[in-house]
Amino acid sequence: MLAEIACKSAVCLPGKARARLTDAGGLYLEISPTGFKRWFWKYRFATKEKRLALGTYPAVSLKQARSERDLARRILQSGSDPSKRRQIERLELQLAEASTFEEVARELHATKASGWSKQYGERWLERMEKDLFPWIGPVPLPEITAPMLLNTLRKIEKRGARETAHTLRQTAGQVFRYGVATGRCERNPAPDLHGALQPLNIKHMAAILEPAQAGELMRAIHDYSGQPVTRAALLLSVLLFQRPGNMQAMQWNELDLDGRVWTIPAAKMKRTVYGKLNGRPHLVPLPHQAVALLRELFPLTGHSHYVFPSLISAQRPMSENTLRVALRRMGYSNDDMTPHGFRAMARTIMVEKLNMHPDVIEAQLAHGKSGPLGSAYDRAEFMEQRRKMMDEWANYLERLRTGVNAPAKRMSARRAASRVGSSKEG
Repeated sequence: MLAEIACKSAVCLPGKARARLTDAGGLYLEISPTGFKRWFWKYRFATKEKRLALGTYPAVSLKQARSERDLARRILQSGSDPSKRRQIERLELQLAEASTFEEVARELHATKASGWSKQYGERWLERMEKDLFPWIGPVPLPEITAPMLLNTLRKIEKRGARETAHTLRQTAGQVFRYGVATGRCERNPAPDLHGALQPLNIKHMAAILEPAQAGELMRAIHDYSGQPVTRAALLLSVLLFQRPGNMQAMQWNELDLDGRVWTIPAAKMKRTVYGKLNGRPHLVPLPHQAVALLRELFPLTGHSHYVFPSLISAQRPMSENTLRVALRRMGYSNDDMTPHGFRAMARTIMVEKLNMHPDVIEAQLAHGKSGPLGSAYDRAEFMEQRRKMMDEWANYLERLRTGVNAPAKRMSARRAASRVGSSKEG
């Protein structure tokens, strides 16, 4: 048995790597050649000899070392490895020290940002810094209750930002789910707020959904007296119903007019970063009318990379507002029709009037598959069906325009008045 005085006077003899003074029950004091002293407890677990550090001397006295040994021995007798238990406790302590809402949110952002688009990642963090961190940022995750989160979100509602409040409820839920996964908290209170926020009055982008109105739109585009490139962009937007951003950025080297296909690179599609880097390109079959229109357009814009170059510089694509302004010039306000509305118009009329299969239309729209597997195992692109569908759609639009088997609808008074005093193109 050791005595305190022996611990104080213990030294390591010259030429020795270490010295050890042994106490009872596997406890010993190890002394280095420099005089550094540490307590260790030697034990066996699962037939293997192991040792547990109990602190340095004299910070930990002989009496304290014996107490720590006895505590470790009780852990061993309960069937646990004291060394592993200590590792777990240290990890839990580290997690507890970095468990505030802001710390966990920033950690989640750093973990996920590489898989998000730059714009989404920046916006995600900006919303947090503006609306959540000032209020619940310093609070540990386990201490944040549903009422506390609701009180914070209602501050956002009070300034009229209902959509932001709903978005941040979901974003906060991401942080709590990550906190559960990393051991910072045990549950996510965000789902408890379902129905507690003011409801959103979701307004879908305006679109023409009736064939008669679609025929009127086709006649308005056909008679459009503005820039011929803008007119072509409008017609192709109706014919192909791709996302406005993809239409504006269409490049000549993406088009195979003989093969009647437009290949949009994966990097240009509305996808995750992984999908942009590793996904397949989106193939858009071109109806004959689209091919003829593009061949007519080539002498005007073939000098540029872009099919629809900006009027300011051929090195840039058409402005995103150009088609919107053109629609207004024809008498269509934002409440009547938008460039994105060409997609809704095509999908609605194809299903209701042409009896097209929704899956084929969704493939043409480049909408991702829903469900847990998504599109991972669904490689169907319906190319042959889509070719037939696009030809039928283009022919149907032509019939609507000319009034063959499609009675025209008289122009509204508002549109007629609007066309008298047209505005300039953007």
